[in-house]
Amino acid sequence: MGYDRGMLTLDHIVVTTSDLSEGVADVEARIGQALLPGGQHAAMGTHNRLLSLGPDAYFEVIAVDPDGKAPGQPRWYNLDARRPGTELTHWAARCDDLEAALALAPEGCGVPWSFERGDLRWRMAVPESGQTPFGGLFPALIEWETPPPVLEDTFVRLKGLRLFSPDAVALQTALEPLLSTQDRRSHHPFVKIIESEFRRIEALIATPNFPLVL
Repeated sequence: MGYDRGMLTLDHIVVTTSDLSEGVADVEARIGQALLPGGQHAAMGTHNRLLSLGPDAYFEVIAVDPDGKAPGQPRWYNLDARRPGTELTHWAARCDDLEAALALAPEGCGVPWSFERGDLRWRMAVPESGQTPFGGLFPALIEWETPPPVLEDTFVRLKGLRLFSPDAVALQTALEPLLSTQDRRSHHPFVKIIESEFRRIEALIATPNFPLVL
C-alpha cells in the first residue's frame, strides 16, 4: 500500500495468542525461524515477540501479560475476548498523520493513545471495544514518533495479505479513501479483499526454505 501523507502502508501483521510462550512455539514451528525479543506494553498489559518481514514490515505474536496491569478498557486486538490458541487476527497500517487517517476511517477505529517501549515511541488508535471495524479486518492505525523497530533480517518476507469478509464490498469502500492514488489505480494487489462467509486473515509468507500461508 502506498505511503503518502494521511495514507496508509502496511506496518505489521498481528498473531494473537492466549499464551505467549505457547504462541511463540507454535509460530516458530510453522515458519522454521526463532522469533526475536519484543517486550511489555505497560499501558495495555500485553507482551510480544517479533520477526522481521524485511526493511519496512514485521510481525508480532502478542498476548495478555499475566503480570501486566489491565488498562481500564478492553485491550487492543480484542485480546480480552481471545479464545485459546494462536491465530493471525489483525494487521496494523502506518500513517504519518493519525488524526487525518482517523478522519477518513470508519467509526470504531478508536482514539489516539501514546505508547513507549525502550527507545520506541508511537501513537496508535485503540478502539474502546478493543476490536477494530469489520471484525478486526480493518487495520489498526499507527503513527511512529521514532523509527519503527529495526530487527535482524532472517529473510522471511510477506508476499501478500488476504482479507476474507462477508462485508467485502463495505470493507473495500472503507479502505479506499486511505489508499494512495497509485494504490487506487492498481486496486492494491498486495492486500486482497475476498468475499467469504467467514471472516479471516491470511498472510502469504516466503521463508528461506519454503512458502507458507499463516
